[in-house]
Amino acid sequence: MAQKKEIRGDNTYLISQDTTDNPKLGAKILSDGRESLFLDYYFGYRMVYSEKLDRQVAKKDRKREFLKLYLWQAPRTPLERQQNKETVELAKKIRFERGQQLLESIEGYRLKMERDINFLDYFRAYIDKYTKKDIRMVEIALKRFTTFLNDTPEYNKFAEKIKPEQITKDMIMAFTEYLQSRSVGEGAKSIYARFKKVIKYAIEHDVMLKNPCTGVTIKGDDQQLRKEVLSPEEIQQLIATHHERENQNIRRAFIFCLYCGLRFCDVKDLTFANVDFSNKLLIFEQSKTKGHSASSGVVIPLNDGILKLIGKPSRPDRRDEFIFPLPSYEMCLKALKRWVKQAGINKHISWHCARHSFAVNILNNGANIKTVASLLGHSGLKHTEKYTRAVDSLKQEAINSLPELKL
Repeated sequence: MAQKKEIRGDNTYLISQDTTDNPKLGAKILSDGRESLFLDYYFGYRMVYSEKLDRQVAKKDRKREFLKLYLWQAPRTPLERQQNKETVELAKKIRFERGQQLLESIEGYRLKMERDINFLDYFRAYIDKYTKKDIRMVEIALKRFTTFLNDTPEYNKFAEKIKPEQITKDMIMAFTEYLQSRSVGEGAKSIYARFKKVIKYAIEHDVMLKNPCTGVTIKGDDQQLRKEVLSPEEIQQLIATHHERENQNIRRAFIFCLYCGLRFCDVKDLTFANVDFSNKLLIFEQSKTKGHSASSGVVIPLNDGILKLIGKPSRPDRRDEFIFPLPSYEMCLKALKRWVKQAGINKHISWHCARHSFAVNILNNGANIKTVASLLGHSGLKHTEKYTRAVDSLKQEAINSLPELKL
């Protein structure tokens, strides 16, 4: 047994070898030659006030219970070794019983404790630690859930504070209906997906026992293109439009997306190191699918016009400079809407519309669907097919725009 000990800084070591054990059995080395056995419980997270940060923060919720059972640290006789063996077996049985009771109740055996978690604070703490690119959508999910509670008479008593166990399936069904009434296109589905991520995280960390989102979905036609598309004529109209407050980097970046089909999260991270100037290629990994898809790497051929738009770094050795130094997404979106309005284009254009416009326009010009899927970095044709349907509808609109034929 001695060779298995991994003594930690606080003079303790774990006897439990299974990482899923909760509680875990361990021992603390005492100065009198004995070892005191204990159980370490893990309850997930709880919210505590931080004076340093002046707000509620998530803290790991742990508890240690000493069993008042002792081992000989260095047994010298057969009797002492036998006593150690029997004591460990007894402790393991107690650990098993505690574990079974913990599965039935999050408080655990003889460890009743006050767990007063505000899910809204927990959600904010989750956002504070969130590092992925879609953090803006996660923030919107919290904002929508909070406004839903405020706007719904049945639930507005929870507008300031709601415990995890008070979030019911009926509430989630009402929330999804609220999202669909407030959002356009795929917005409701996208916001709900981020909300469910937080619920799943809370369950994995024992803050919630049941998932209230189970069986509650927001369905949408993934093959339907819901965003507006700029035609080649409108793109030229936009490029020809200048105004006093225009930001050149925002302007260049959006035009680049119209001609290369990049998402905002990818274009803002592009550096000159992503450009192979000699072979006229743009090489990058998509933020959305990096580490999750074999098709996350994208290679896009560049023509002279796009290379001119890219420009060159301030010095040849500064290839890590951003090609398009951009402000926040919100500022870019405001600038884009101002630009579109100035150009006299009466469409609801977001940054992602550049990607859709790129796909639809090259399909209209004869590119095959596999080529478009490759340029967009799609792993299959499923997500690309919605653009072919958009092309068909545009063709129908073009035919319908002809004067009525009267014979």
